[in-house]
Amino acid sequence: MLKTAFFILIYAFSFGACSQSNNRQEVDTQKLTDSIICGDARFDLYFPLIKNKKIAIVANQTAVINNKHLTDILIAEKFNLIKIFAPEHGFRGNIDRGTDFNKSIDEKTQIPIFPLFGATKKMNPQTIEDVDIVIFDIQDVGVRFFTYISTLHYVMEACAISNKKLIILDRPNPLGNYIEGPIIQKEFESFVGVDPLPIVHGLTIGELAQMINGEHWLEKGLSCDLIVIKAANYTHSTIWAPPIKPSPNLPNLVSIRLYPSLCLFEATEVSIGRGTEVPFQVIGYPDSSCGLFSFIPKSLKGAESKPIHENKKCYGIDLRNTKPDTKFTLKYLLDFREKFYNKEMITNPKWFNLLAGNSELLDQIQSGLTESEIRKSWEKELDDYKKMRKKYLLYNDFE
Repeated sequence: MLKTAFFILIYAFSFGACSQSNNRQEVDTQKLTDSIICGDARFDLYFPLIKNKKIAIVANQTAVINNKHLTDILIAEKFNLIKIFAPEHGFRGNIDRGTDFNKSIDEKTQIPIFPLFGATKKMNPQTIEDVDIVIFDIQDVGVRFFTYISTLHYVMEACAISNKKLIILDRPNPLGNYIEGPIIQKEFESFVGVDPLPIVHGLTIGELAQMINGEHWLEKGLSCDLIVIKAANYTHSTIWAPPIKPSPNLPNLVSIRLYPSLCLFEATEVSIGRGTEVPFQVIGYPDSSCGLFSFIPKSLKGAESKPIHENKKCYGIDLRNTKPDTKFTLKYLLDFREKFYNKEMITNPKWFNLLAGNSELLDQIQSGLTESEIRKSWEKELDDYKKMRKKYLLYNDFE
């Protein structure tokens, strides 16, 4: 083990390590805090649990404490880390969305990496038969169709089947200050929606794991042997910017806050900035009648190799000055759809329904309902969800 002084130094530096961002916007409420300590920095709470254990870790580029990756810290501390599992975008976070990747060896640690995406979305229980404990440390963004929470579900399932303990090193939710959108219906479950959640679910990874267990959402009603190491000094009122981008196309807090609203455009012919330096912060289409602002999507390795409307000038709107406390809205989708006049903007209805979690939203939009009218249709299910959610909260709730 390293000297005690190293622990003190790392722990001290970890204050604020989770909240320092390269894109710090002013927040009117002044609730963005530098005092948050993520679960992975609270060594005293979980190092004793993993001593003399064979460990597997589910992690990506976000599992960093004071510029040191958790895997490097565990190895330096002589823990027996034998396997790494990586979600969409890979262990280092540099793989295009939706791209399969194969089992490999991490160049830095020489530890085998197993993919939890593509053909192997589900963790095979056999791959963790030779470990004692699985550690999960991934930054989520609080949106149902962001696939890291689907990975969480399947990791919990594999641990439950294999009778392995799962330790979740919890992190703040940058969208944890509200709940919105329709609850996914059973027939629309997919890897962009495994559990019955609204589009913006208002939970940390640790709280969601407790809900999955408590509501018996795992296969055959199984329960995972779960330990959650809480983040310190976080509440659901905190507006918080992850220090490391959770995925290649969510580079800052503005993109994260706009993500649940703009992701529905993925089922359309409209660009939301993939292939630019400002993904999920602009909206455009190759028609000058769509707006005065313009941008040109390009192929960006590791972020978007074949963006929609590649090398074409797209016209639309610039959302980069959006306040970081913005919430989910259908406004952009409904407003932009009007620009298409008699042409249908939503060209992939099947994908749209999977993202929405139902077929009603598409019908409502095509029927010309207003956002207010659409929202009323999911009020009852959201109220029921909010009551259920209260049982699993680990942090003070938003007002």
